[in-house]
Amino acid sequence: METTMVLRSTLGLCVVSSSSNLRQYRTSAAKHRLTSVKSVTSTTPPPPRGVQLKRKSNDENGATVGKVVENPYSKVEAARPDLRKSLSDFLEEAKGFVGDGGGPPRWFSPLESGAQAQGSPLLLFLPGIDGTGLGLIRHHKKLGEFFDIWCLHIPVSDRTPAKDLVKLIEKTVKSESFRFPNRPIYLVGESIGACLALDVAARNPNIDLSLILANPATHVNNFISQPLSGMLNVLPGGIPTLLEDIIGVNQGDPLTGMLEALSNEFFSQRMGGVGGGLLRDILAVSTNLPTISRMLPKDTLLWKLEMLKYAIASVNSHIYSVRAETLILMSGRDQWLLNEEDIDRYSRTLPKCIVRKLDDSGQFPLLEDGVDLATIIKCTCFYRRGKSHDHITDYIMPTTYELKQQVDDHRFLLDGTSPVMLSTLEDGTIVRSLEGLPSEGPVLYVGYHMILGFELAPMVLQLMKERNIHLRGLTHPLVFKNLPDSLVDTKMFDKYKIMGGVPVSSFNIYKLLREKAHVLLYPGGVREALHRKGEAYKLFWPERSEFVRVASKFGAKIVPFGVVGEDDICEIVLDSNDQRNIPILKDLVEKATKDAGNIREGDESELGNQDCCFPGLVPKIPGRFYYYFGKPLDLAGKEKELKEKEKAQEVYLQVKSEVEQCIAYLKVKRETDPYRHLLPRTLYQASHGWSSEIPTFEL
Repeated sequence: METTMVLRSTLGLCVVSSSSNLRQYRTSAAKHRLTSVKSVTSTTPPPPRGVQLKRKSNDENGATVGKVVENPYSKVEAARPDLRKSLSDFLEEAKGFVGDGGGPPRWFSPLESGAQAQGSPLLLFLPGIDGTGLGLIRHHKKLGEFFDIWCLHIPVSDRTPAKDLVKLIEKTVKSESFRFPNRPIYLVGESIGACLALDVAARNPNIDLSLILANPATHVNNFISQPLSGMLNVLPGGIPTLLEDIIGVNQGDPLTGMLEALSNEFFSQRMGGVGGGLLRDILAVSTNLPTISRMLPKDTLLWKLEMLKYAIASVNSHIYSVRAETLILMSGRDQWLLNEEDIDRYSRTLPKCIVRKLDDSGQFPLLEDGVDLATIIKCTCFYRRGKSHDHITDYIMPTTYELKQQVDDHRFLLDGTSPVMLSTLEDGTIVRSLEGLPSEGPVLYVGYHMILGFELAPMVLQLMKERNIHLRGLTHPLVFKNLPDSLVDTKMFDKYKIMGGVPVSSFNIYKLLREKAHVLLYPGGVREALHRKGEAYKLFWPERSEFVRVASKFGAKIVPFGVVGEDDICEIVLDSNDQRNIPILKDLVEKATKDAGNIREGDESELGNQDCCFPGLVPKIPGRFYYYFGKPLDLAGKEKELKEKEKAQEVYLQVKSEVEQCIAYLKVKRETDPYRHLLPRTLYQASHGWSSEIPTFEL
């Protein structure tokens, strides 16, 4: 009689039958690179090649202890997108899964997923037609910093029906939901895996699930599938061996190494590395055709096609039972399994659904260079550790590469305006640096909003670069609404979410200051950012204080600041008043204003009736941006005093007056700047070096 032993692995329970199998498991685990996590039957075969035991430290609640996230700005210049694993890595590691010796489906956890932050939710990856479970290989490292990742491996020879796979996943979901009832479980699936995820969600509406579906299979293109099935039925066996003999080019061969080196050298010089990546992918596929053919031999592919048809039919019959929040990633060039009309129907049927279209992606977006799942999750505010997303506690700092993208996206503005930043020391001295800003929070930065918020990127990036200060900006709620692309291009709001924007509200100000954050507030809000002709540098603040008493509760410092330069880069030619006089534009303005919502509803002044529409601008040859941060106002120990409305109002008016003085100071001093215009700045850098700091007016 066999003795069943239970091994508590890094991410769950691995049931091992007999001590000999336990020894075999450990021997195999010591050789390879991934972690076997959980068996789906009482008899566990050896894990697939490419499997290794991974150790993690857990707290008493079962949450893995994470590392402190460092500010990535210091490494921006060295940031490279190609450090992630490639298609070649996927195919190379898939070799160990193709020859796994069969057995039932089982879970594994990738080693490179790293140490998660405390309380990280569980992420279950459900593979597509390949079944290896390696479909997230390019995303393991980044996702592993804030998810506990399990991947489902379905061996090549396995013939578990789709309905039984759903039960298998459902069993794991229920078990983990019971262990950690206050944490969500993420189901990430592609094609067939997305269908399985939807079925599990439909069967378990009371479990807290979040679905991420990459190209969910909504239909099978019969124009392609029927000839493919017919061709497969007449193909002879032994194709994998035949391909290997015919091609004769394998990973590790001298010819392969020479081709890879040539592609890297040629395309990195001629095409910035983009073409090199494409050539490497083509080379990877050509040298791994035997692996691909073993991954999907004729009988397995026929089985998967039949399973796909069943899974699609099952999903379409249960779609109305799904209650989970859903993020759908839809490729623009997938015409075989994906139907845009079906995705539109899903988005209207599912109660909480976001659709993010990947215009340049094909059938396998998660293996493509241009798709970063971790960044997409951040940009859609789809990450949460509790019952709902919290913009403060669930925020994830930008990675080095994400920060580099922000710098690159604003390179023209940064280089074209050569920002000058001044601050005030405690003794009142004005210096050309940010030395006068407080290092420790809580700090509330209160200032003037230029047209379309042009001042934001240079200021936020410079504070992070020079002082290691990460500003959390209070942002209009429209940015977080995930409206359909037909109404607004939501991708233009991604930068605010990546950099830590938070919906503006008194409660969020309270929570940020409680966390000792550096908070950016524009009391003028949309009214200043979308101001009309002739209103540059005019403050549109409410009559009464909205932030002084909250700031005093935490002893915060208030830093008033002014910024000028918008009139040197553009001119307003069509403001909201002009647009309302044009019949076609008037309807668009009214619809946009309604969709944006009114955060000052009930305010009888013009602040409560602000149009939400972009003004028409004519660009100018860029002048220069100037920032002036006034002397910080310390509210420590004044909470009792500022509980009185009159006292709080005095401080509010003082802050407003200092912002106006900062603007007035800059408007006068910039007239004496010999490098205010683009040509003198260009000549200075040409003679002193392009990275040199350009002088300005005397302080």
